[in-house]
Amino acid sequence: MTAPAAAALVMDYGGVMTDGPPVATLPERARRAGVPTALLTDARAVPAEVAALFDVVVTGDDGPRKPDPAAFRAAARAVGVPVERCVVVDDEPANLRGAREAGAIVVGHVDAATTVFEVEVLLDLHLE
Repeated sequence: MTAPAAAALVMDYGGVMTDGPPVATLPERARRAGVPTALLTDARAVPAEVAALFDVVVTGDDGPRKPDPAAFRAAARAVGVPVERCVVVDDEPANLRGAREAGAIVVGHVDAATTVFEVEVLLDLHLE
């Protein structure tokens, strides 16, 4: 069996992580599977309990802001994975376009069930 093309998870905070379970369990599940995770948000700060779910947190104060493709490249660098191997989950179409322009694999968050399924498939997480 070959390794999946996707090797890291980059998630948005507002509108994605705030959607609650089961979306909010994805970072923990990815980390258990050895997949590096990043929270990429334009917010200045996020609750400590949310930040703790991720390997790294990249906020709007850390550099380029979404939807600039450079923001997605910065998140990829922060987890040490080429942007082309990062799954980016966001709910804003402009941000999804920026992530795609950067070369990332995008998942447009509309509902929890679809997002969870797509991330599970792309990162080869065990279905729960």
